[in-house]
Amino acid sequence: MATDDLNLSSMPGRYAGALFELANDQSKAAEVEKDLSTFQALYDESADLRRLVASPVFTAEDQGRALQALSEKAGLGALASNFLRVIARNRRLFALPQMISAFKSLAARSRDEVTAVVTTAQPLTDEQAAQLKDTLKASVGKNVMLDARVDPAILGGLIVKVGSRMVDSSLRTKLTAIRMGLKGAA
Repeated sequence: MATDDLNLSSMPGRYAGALFELANDQSKAAEVEKDLSTFQALYDESADLRRLVASPVFTAEDQGRALQALSEKAGLGALASNFLRVIARNRRLFALPQMISAFKSLAARSRDEVTAVVTTAQPLTDEQAAQLKDTLKASVGKNVMLDARVDPAILGGLIVKVGSRMVDSSLRTKLTAIRMGLKGAA
C-alpha cells in the first residue's frame, strides 16, 4: 500500500525500486503493478504458495521452476515473471510481500496518489466509499485509493490509516475507553 514512510534503503525497497525503475523505463509500470497484484492475490489465497515463498527448505531452483509455472498459468507478463525468478535465484523470495507493497507504493507515488486502509464493521456502499474518498482527498491533498477491509469485531464506526497517520473512530475503541474510564473512577 502507498505510505508516506516508504523505505527504499531496505532490501525489499531496493528490489522494488529497481523493478519500478525498469518497468517505468519500459512504460510497463501499470502492467507490472497489475501482475504483482495478481500474484499477491494468489499468495493470499494459497497456504502452499506462502510456504513455497517463505520456506528456506526449497532450493532456489525449485522455487524458480514453481514460480515460472505459476507465472505462465496466471498469465503474468515477462517483466514480473523474470523478477520473481531473479529474487528466487538470489534467495530473497521470503521478502516478496514487502517488495510488492513497496512497488505499489512507488507506483502510487508516481501517480500522486495515496492508499487509505479503511476498516469497517460492514462493507462500505459505493456512495459511502465515494464520500470517504472525497473527504480524504480534501484532507491529504492527493488522490486517494481505498483498501477497504471488513472486521466485524470493531462493532461499528471505522478505522482509517493513511501512511503513518491513523484515525480510529470504531465503536470497540470507544467502548474500551469508557470501560477504562470507569475502572479508573472506581
